[in-house]
Formats: sequence, structure tokens, C-alpha cells
Amino acid sequence: MKSGRGNGLGNSRKLALLPLIAATFFMVSGGPYGTEEVVDKAGYAGALLIFLIVPLLWSLPSALMVSELASALPEEGGFYQWVKRGMGPFWGFQEAWLTLAGSVFDMALYPTLFVYYIAHFIPSLARGHWPALLGLGMIFVCTVWNIFGTRAVGEGSIVMALVLFVPFLALIALTFSASGSAERSPMALGHADWLGAVLIAMWNLMGWDNPSTIAGEVRNPQRTYPLTMAGALLLIVVTYLAPIGAVAHAGIDPNSWTTGGWVDLGRHFGGEGLAMALAAGGVIGAIGSFNALMLSLSRLPLVMTMDGYLPRVFARKHPKTGMPWVAIVACAFGWAVAFRLGFVALAVMDVLLTGLSVLLEFWALVALRVHEPNLPRPYRVPGGLTGAIAIGIGPASLIALAFLRNWTEHTTHFDALSLCLLLIALGPILYGVGRARQRHAIARP
Repeated sequence: MKSGRGNGLGNSRKLALLPLIAATFFMVSGGPYGTEEVVDKAGYAGALLIFLIVPLLWSLPSALMVSELASALPEEGGFYQWVKRGMGPFWGFQEAWLTLAGSVFDMALYPTLFVYYIAHFIPSLARGHWPALLGLGMIFVCTVWNIFGTRAVGEGSIVMALVLFVPFLALIALTFSASGSAERSPMALGHADWLGAVLIAMWNLMGWDNPSTIAGEVRNPQRTYPLTMAGALLLIVVTYLAPIGAVAHAGIDPNSWTTGGWVDLGRHFGGEGLAMALAAGGVIGAIGSFNALMLSLSRLPLVMTMDGYLPRVFARKHPKTGMPWVAIVACAFGWAVAFRLGFVALAVMDVLLTGLSVLLEFWALVALRVHEPNLPRPYRVPGGLTGAIAIGIGPASLIALAFLRNWTEHTTHFDALSLCLLLIALGPILYGVGRARQRHAIARP
């Protein structure tokens, strides 16, 4: 079965520009939460430099690639459809598999962060069975929210983004008012780890392709996607640089940063009220990111079902909202498996697996330029075929660094690279199973 260009939603129920920018913000970022590890590993100057360079090498090329392919092929399933069309069904399947495998580790991060920030309000919830119950509760809420529809997620993302920004604006203002009287002295970083910092920054700047999977649910996608990429990229880079720069200006020791350090900084500059506001922002960021990513990633089982790889049940849609509720619920169950692993381990696994899927998209960009030069492209990466090849060099170099970094290291009690290689090797096997299912479906009377 071939997948269609839309999902049957009326135009009034589709996402407009601002909700898509807000959803993209949460798919990629979700605010400065998670940047603490970069400051801890590279210091202020290093973190600011990394959040200037990594967007140029990683985010900007991804945004340019998505702008061209999403406007040229605005189909439900997004990047899966691009790779399948440019490189064939085998690589299209690998694209979907790598993304879904990486999502198990990525999506586990947000319930973990959610529980961490909730515990700032009630510390006892960080002990016993409460973390598991709270994480599962967040997953349940986001599942129901997604079934309510695409617009519910997009418009909810606008509100959550605005609420999330407020305490950071207050923190920035307070750091500058306090820094005038502060006595600052040089602060040496006690445990520099530049490659580790780059790896965490890549995770903080990953996911530009995710909005493409809902192209059939977006108004005027040919115009909307390039504008979304530009707006979200500017918003996210400023969101990272401004608060880190403000705290650096205030002279806070970078060695004191840990996961959740924004809350401690809020307490230092603004008292318990600002600390609680930043903790609430962390809760919102975790919910917003999980919710928006669920909207994107749950479309992959849907389009794979339409291509015959999965049972038809995954294509069932809610009669009122039109959402693929079975695919949404199935993804939620899968993501609930790994959320108790450590933050750094989960981020590394996500970067290694999802990073490879992003490289396939860059190769599809080049393949489509070669095989379909006359394909209408409302937005085109500048520089012709050379430009299309060149923008993939930066992301490929960073992914190579990530693999080299983990070649001999253990991020926790297991070897992240070995597990990644095992999951990668499963892709061709699962493709063979899926093809057999396709042939069986065709052979049935």
C-alpha cells in the first residue's frame, strides 16, 4: 500500500505556522534544561562556543535539509518518505527503525527530567515507587493529549513555551542586576570534557526532522516548513546562549553545575520563589517535549503500516479526532520501558542511533537531487548539487566523533556503542520480516 500525501484532516484542524514553530521548539529543545551538563564539562566560554559552533555544523544544515525536503515532499511520514523515495524501500525502513530505536532512549529522558523537577516541590516523590508512577502518569497524560488532535498539541505548545520562558527572563534580569556588585575571580574548570560536552549539545540540538512526519497535518506546508525551521532555529539558539551568558557574567563557579542546576541558580539570585518557578519550567519542558515528539514519532508506525510492514491495527484512527490512536498508545508503551536509565547514557544512545538516521536524510537529499532534478522544490538548498553534498559534512563529522568517543567507553553499567551496533544490525533482519509480511499480504485472496 502506498502512503498518501495527507491524513484526511480538514484545513481548520491543521497546524498553522506559530503552533508548528512552538511544537518544533519542544521537539528539538524544550528550553535550557539539559544544558547544565555542557557547562559542567566545558565551562562558560566552552559552552557558549559550543552552542555557537554546533548549531552551525549540526542544526543549520539539518534545518536547510528539512526545509527543502519537507516543502518538496510534504507527505505524512516525512523523513521516512524522503529516504524511501530517494534511496529505496530498504533504506526507508532503516530510517524508520533507527529513529524508533533511538526514540526509546530519547523519550525516556523526559519522564526522568519530569520526576526530577517534580521532586523539587515534594522531595519524598523521588523515593520508592513514586518516580515510576509519576513517569508513567506523565506518559499517560501526553498519550491522551495526542489523541485529542494535532492542533491540541501545537496550540498547547505555544502556551507552554510562553510559561517556560518567564522564569528565565526573570533569572537573566536578576543576574545582570546582581553582577554589578559581585566580586569575580578567575574560575578554572576542574574536569574538562569537551567531546562529552559536544555530545550533550548535539542532543540538545537534535530533532529538526521530527516536524516533517506530520506534513499532511500542516497548512500550506511548502511555505510553512522553511519559515518554521528559520524561526525555531533562532529561538532555540537564543534560548541557550542568553541564560548561560547571563550566569557567566554574574561569575558563578561552573564547577558547581549539575543536572537541575537552573533551579539552584534561581534560588541563588531570586530566592525560593524563582527556584520553584524554574522547577515548574522544567516540568513544563519535559511534558512539552514528550508531547510534541509523541505527535511526530507516532506517525512512523502509521505510515509503515500503510506500506504493509506492520499489522493493520496500527492504522486505526480515532473517529472524532482522526489521530492514529493505536500507534500512539503502542509508542507510549515502548517508551515507558527505558525511562529509569541515567541522563547521560540515554542522551548518548539517542545521539548515536538518531544521528545515523539523520545522515540517511542528508544522503536522500543528494539522491533526490541526482535522480529527480526536476522535482518542484519551493525551497532549495543553495549551491546546487555541491551545496546539497556540502551541508552534510558537518553532521557526518559530529556523528563520527560521537562514535569515536564511545568506541571504548562505558557510559553506565552497559556499553552504549555495543548496544547501538546490535540495534543497527537488527534493522536488516526486521526489514526481511517486514518484506515477508508484505508478500504474504499480497498473496492472500
